[in-house]
Amino acid sequence: MPGAKGTESAVRLRGAGRRRLLAAVRRMRGPEGGSAGGPRVVSARSALGLRGGGGSGTGGARTPRARQSVGRRVLTAAALEPGGRRESALRVPASRPWAAAAGRPGMAFMEKPPAGKVLLDDTVPLTAAIEASQSLQSHTEYIIRVQRGISVENSWQIVRRYSDFDLLNNSLQIAGLSLPLPPKKLIGNMDREFIAERQKGLQNYLNVITTNHILSNCELVKKFLDPNNYSANYTEIALQQVSMFFRSEPKWEVVEPLKDIGWRIRKKYFLMKIKNQPKERLVLSWADLGPDKYLSDKDFQCLIKLLPSCLHPYIYRVTFATANESSTLLIRMFNEKGTLKDLIYKAKPKDPFLKKYCNPKKIQGLELQQIKTYGRQILEVLKFLHDKGFPYGHLHASNVMLDGDTCRLLDLENSLLGLPSFYRSYFSQFRKINTLESVDVHCFGHLLYEMTYGRPPDSVPVDSFPPAPSMAVVAVLESTLSCEACKNGMPTVSRLLQMPLFSDVLLTTSEKPQFKTTEIIYRNSLFRPWLLAVLTIPTKLKEALRIAKECIEKRLIEEQKQIHQHRRLTRAQSHHGSEEERKKRKILARKKSKRSALENSEEHSAKYSNSNNSGISALPPPPPPLPPPAAPLPPASTEAPAQLSPQAENGVSRGALLSSIQNFQKGTLRKAETCDHSAPKIG
Repeated sequence: MPGAKGTESAVRLRGAGRRRLLAAVRRMRGPEGGSAGGPRVVSARSALGLRGGGGSGTGGARTPRARQSVGRRVLTAAALEPGGRRESALRVPASRPWAAAAGRPGMAFMEKPPAGKVLLDDTVPLTAAIEASQSLQSHTEYIIRVQRGISVENSWQIVRRYSDFDLLNNSLQIAGLSLPLPPKKLIGNMDREFIAERQKGLQNYLNVITTNHILSNCELVKKFLDPNNYSANYTEIALQQVSMFFRSEPKWEVVEPLKDIGWRIRKKYFLMKIKNQPKERLVLSWADLGPDKYLSDKDFQCLIKLLPSCLHPYIYRVTFATANESSTLLIRMFNEKGTLKDLIYKAKPKDPFLKKYCNPKKIQGLELQQIKTYGRQILEVLKFLHDKGFPYGHLHASNVMLDGDTCRLLDLENSLLGLPSFYRSYFSQFRKINTLESVDVHCFGHLLYEMTYGRPPDSVPVDSFPPAPSMAVVAVLESTLSCEACKNGMPTVSRLLQMPLFSDVLLTTSEKPQFKTTEIIYRNSLFRPWLLAVLTIPTKLKEALRIAKECIEKRLIEEQKQIHQHRRLTRAQSHHGSEEERKKRKILARKKSKRSALENSEEHSAKYSNSNNSGISALPPPPPPLPPPAAPLPPASTEAPAQLSPQAENGVSRGALLSSIQNFQKGTLRKAETCDHSAPKIG
C-alpha cells in the first residue's frame, strides 16, 4: 500500500517545482562529475528546497505521508530532462535503488515496470539533403530533409542556420579533420546567388560528415540531425545511475568521468577506485539496453552476473557486474596501456574517441610478428566463444585490451545487452554475412587491415590491397574483405586458424579457458548479505542464448533483405533515367512504331485480298462446253416458225444455265485433246 511503512510513492513534478528541481540539478553538476567523496545524489526534498525535520519550505506545508515519501526519493536525470526517454514519476525502493530506472507515471505500486529496451538502432546511417532555403530579415534558414536508413517514410525536416553549422564545425575540430564548411561572409550574405552557392557548400559539408564512419556515429552529429531522439543528457543519466549504485556499495568511489572515450552514445565510462586501495584504478561502464536484446529479464541478469566467472587467457576479466530491467553496470581494472587501437594509432587511452582515431598523426602498421601473434590470440578466443554458444559480434580494435604481449577481448556483455555492432553499417550490405560467426570473421578482416596498414579501409569491399609485410596477410584479407568474399560468404574461424599466417604461431599459456565454476562472495544489497554464490551456465541459459542468437541473426537477415531490394530498385531507376537509356528508348520506340505501321498495312492488304478472293469464289463455276451442233433437218414447211420474244428467250437460257449447274457432275467430263500449233516449224 502506498501509505504503508517501507513502501515508496511516486513524486510528480509540475510547474514551478519542476523548474526548481531542474535548476538544482544543473547547479549540482561540477567539472569532475561530483565531489571528492563521489558524485552527489539529489533528493526531492533538497531539490525542492524543503527544510529538514518535516518543516515546510517553498513547496508549502507537507502532510506526514508526503514528508515520509518525498524525503527518501532520488530523482534520476532522465526524469529531469524534458527530452529524456523516461518520465518523471519514479519509485526508488530503499533495498533496490536500480529499480528507479524504468518507472512511468501513474503505475500501480506492485505493477512491474516496463522493459527499458531502446528500440532505436544508433548505427543506422543518417542522410541529409537541403531541400530549400528561406531568407528572413537578418539571416537565412536552410530546410533539411533527414532520413534514417533506406525508408523514405522514416524522414523528417529540420531547420538550421549557418551559425548552427558553424557551431557544429567548431565542436568537431577535436577530430583534427579539415571539414569543407563554407567560409563566413559579413557583407552581401543575403544575395540570392551567394545563398545558392552557400547551400551547395553546406550540402557538401553534410555529405562529408554523414559518410565518415566515426563522425556519423558521434553524439554531436546525431543531435544536430535528429534532436528529437538525442536530446537527453546521457552523461547525466549515467552519473545518476552510478550514484544510486554507490548508495549500496560504499567501498567504490568515482575519481573522474572518462568523457567520450568510447563511440557509443548510450554507454558511459567512469574512472574508479577502492577506498581502502586508493592507488588502484578501475573503469566502470554503464550502458542502456539495445534493440537486439531478446533475453528475458531473469535470464539477462543471470548471464550478466555470470561474466565475472568467465576465465580465459584472452578475455579481459570482469571484476563486478550487475544489471536491472533497463541498463547494466560493469567494473574492470584500468589498463594504462590502453587498447589495441591505442597502440596502432599511438593514442592516449583517456582522450576522446574523435581525437584519438579520426585523424592519426602517424599512420604505421604493426610488425609482422605482432600481427601474427595478436591475430592468433583473437581467433582463439572467438573460437572458444562460438564453441560455447556465446554470441559476440562486436570485434574491433577498441574492444581488444593489450596486457603486455597478450590481447584480451572486451565487452562480452554487448551481445547480451542487444547493442548493435560498430561495423553493422558495413556487413548489413552483404546478404551472405548473416550469422554472428560470419560477422566476427568480417570484423576480424577490418581489425587485420588496421593492424597491417595503420588505418581502416577506405571502403568495403576492398578492390585491391596495398603492399603488405607478407602475402599470407593479403590472403587472409582477401578472404574477409574482398568483393568475392563479401559476395560468396565468409570462411569460418577454424578455417582462418588453419591459414599459413596463423597456423605456425605457438601460444604459451598455462591457464585453461573455461566458464569456470567459482565461489565469489558478494557484499551487495542486490544479493543477500555475504551470500556464497556458485555461478555456472545451466542448460536453460544455454537455450536462452541460442534463441537470442537466432533472433539477432533474423533481424540482420531482414534488414539485409530490405537493403538489397532497395538497392535493386534504386539501380533500376537510375538506369531507366540515364541519358543513354533515354536515347535507346526513343530509338526502340521509333522502330516499334514503324514495325507496327508495317504490320498494320500488311494486315490491311491481306484482309483486302481475302475479301476479293471470297467474292470470286462466290460466283458460279463456268458452264460446261456446248455439244457440237447436229445436222440441220429438212424444212417441214415453207412457213417460218414464230420467233420467241427476247424476255422468254432470256428466261429459258437462264433456267438452262441454272439446271446445268445443279446437275453438273465432275465424273462426266472427258479429257480434252488439244493440238498445239504454236511451236515453230523447221523445214
